[in-house]
Amino acid sequence: MLPWRRACRKMADPSERPVSSSIEQLGRTTVRGVEEVGYSCALFIESLLWILIGQFIKQPVRIPSVFAQMMGMGIAASPIVFILSFAIGVMLAIQIIYNLKTFGAESQVVVGVALSVTREFGPLITGILIAGRTGSALAARIGTMQVNQEIDALRVMGINPVRYLVAPALLAMMIMVPVLTFFSDLAGLLGGAIYTGIELGLGFDAYVDQSLESLKVNDIMQGLLKSEVFAVIITLVGVTNGFAVIGGAEGVGRATTRAVVLSITYIVIADMVFTYFLNR
Repeated sequence: MLPWRRACRKMADPSERPVSSSIEQLGRTTVRGVEEVGYSCALFIESLLWILIGQFIKQPVRIPSVFAQMMGMGIAASPIVFILSFAIGVMLAIQIIYNLKTFGAESQVVVGVALSVTREFGPLITGILIAGRTGSALAARIGTMQVNQEIDALRVMGINPVRYLVAPALLAMMIMVPVLTFFSDLAGLLGGAIYTGIELGLGFDAYVDQSLESLKVNDIMQGLLKSEVFAVIITLVGVTNGFAVIGGAEGVGRATTRAVVLSITYIVIADMVFTYFLNR
């Protein structure tokens, strides 16, 4: 074989041009990521339209479905939210007291726990928990329906899948995640109060008074605003991965795992961005 033909064959073989292959793979991954973000945004806008104007065109979002979603993702999750948030409050009190003893300022533990719980840990713990619990369930449910061609059956019956599946989940999530976040704040403050009372002898009434003095409405609203964004992220990531399922039961498993990982990743990134801009 002539040398120039051998060179051409090497250039045509992807294994012989690793740089070009890497760039090509990066481009394909970027395109898929942009397409997924665009699809998620389209689902979000369409869901909001169904929530807002569905009743005016005689195709409202089903209220019983919304309440069922709220019970499943909200009320059923409240015990584990309380346990984790209570433990976080105790942990924060332990760490803050230990660090403040160096400066003889243990009495400031109340301020540290109150601000940390309401601004950061309350919404973050709630978002991560709901992502692992409800986001995975959304992806698995819709993915199973996609594999069993139930989504196509809904379209054949004239039922819009976004109105029937996505809009109720989005509305329920946007209501319940802030509620759970506020509940998480109370549980975290209770954990901090109990440990502070044991360690420093601070009465519960005094702890509550100091917490109310140190907290402002903006501190609580900051956490609730974060939780609202987390709710949208969890819902969109879950349903997007569910609608994209291919490959049977194995595909459902991959989509569920991917939904949880992406939801938690986006939640942490969004929390970092909010923290940067809201605390400058």
